[in-house]
Order: sequence, then structure tokens, then C-alpha cells
Amino acid sequence: MMLRPRWVAALLLALGIAAAFALLGQWQLERAIESGVVVERSTEQVEPLADVAQPDGAIRQIATGQMVRVDGSWVPGDEQLITTRFNGGVDGFWVVSHFQTDAAASIAVARGWAPDQATASSVIDSLQAVPENAPVTLTGRFLTGEAPELPDPEGDSMEMTKVAPSALINLWADFTDGSVYSGYIVDSEAAAGLAVIDSPVPEVDQSLNWLNIFYAIEWVVFAGFAVFLWYRLVRDALEREQEEAGLEDVTAEAPSTGA
Repeated sequence: MMLRPRWVAALLLALGIAAAFALLGQWQLERAIESGVVVERSTEQVEPLADVAQPDGAIRQIATGQMVRVDGSWVPGDEQLITTRFNGGVDGFWVVSHFQTDAAASIAVARGWAPDQATASSVIDSLQAVPENAPVTLTGRFLTGEAPELPDPEGDSMEMTKVAPSALINLWADFTDGSVYSGYIVDSEAAAGLAVIDSPVPEVDQSLNWLNIFYAIEWVVFAGFAVFLWYRLVRDALEREQEEAGLEDVTAEAPSTGA
């Protein structure tokens, strides 16, 4: 029965479908494993900013948290106060400055943390007196820019709670259409009057993608079902033929009635 050409052809088709489903399951499993692989990154080894990220473009995930070094100068007068910034669990303020690299690209730099607004504002006043174009070698942790947030309608409309380069460039006095990084740097050395911002080593995500594992199991089940369906069709056809053969034997053995 199973060696009949049509059933052999059906078996080959079922095995082909099962093999395709098995390959899809293997692909989903590989994706789940890849998502759980720990990528070792030497984030604490200082790299040139130009080797980590480029201005006017998206930030690669591997660049986030990398310690970088860049030469350039501060742009006095473009300091901004960022509220609701925690340092060691204490709420306070960041002072963020405009830094111009030697490659003529702009990047926001978090200069340090203050526990109150008065201290932060005093530091901003002193930073605005820094000579323009004074050469600086900046070292700090490169982070992805934060999404801008709408101001509280019942609060200060100028208050900023996020380090959002897309919003900061609208506040920089002489910024036109120059190149700008979509990330920012947390300075490893705080400006005078500020505390160094707590910038821990980035944590590594080691979690597996369980959704991909679930899909992989699904494809394996589908592969088994394809072979099972072939077996069930063959068994049903065999049982049907046996029943028909049995009915023919009963009919042949039945006594014929005379006229």
C-alpha cells in the first residue's frame, strides 16, 4: 500500500515540507541564541570619538557607553540646565555645554551635577566667561541622545529634563546647519563647582529571546504534523480498501436466491 507511486510521491512531498519547517525552526533557534550571546566590549578603553560614532547619523548600539576622547573647544554661552537628574540616588541638576570638535562637528557634553539650581546657575555663569576657541581634549562616556519631552503646561516652559541634541541645537546661539552628533558625552571630569556625574559601566543584556524559541518549537511541530498527515491519509486509505474488500467477500459468499 505505502509503496504505491502516489503515496511514495506524497511521502516525498511531506518530507520536503517537514525539512523546510525544520530549517525555519533552526533559523529561529539560531536567532534566539544570537540574541543571548554576550558581546564583549572594552567600553572602558578610551577610543577616539571619530572611531566610535559619526555626526549626522544614527548611533550604533555598540557605541553606547563607550569611553571616548575628542579634541576641540567649548562654545561659551550655550550652556543649558537639565533638571531631574539623579546622581547616586540624589535628585539634582546637570549642566550641559556645547562642544565643537576639531572636525567642526557639534556635540552636547554633560559637564557635571549640582544638588540645587542656584549652584548649577552659578557654574553656568562662570562657564560663559571661558575664552572661546581655547583648545580642549575631552574624555568621557558617549551615550545615545534622549528623546525630547514636552514641557509641563503648568510649569516652566523652558525647563528641560532630557539631554536631547535635537532640542539643544535650537538653543545654541550661533548654530546653523553644521554637523551634529545625535548622542552626547558625559564628561569624566566635572567643571569647577560641580560633582562628577555617576556614569557606570553599561550592563550587558544576556537574556534569550523566548519569542524566537517559541517560534522554533512551532516549526518543529509543523514539521512533525506534515509527516503525521501523510501517515493518517495512508492509513485511512488502507482501512477504506480493507472495508471495501470485506464487503466484496461478504457479497460473494452470500447465497443467491432462485426465481
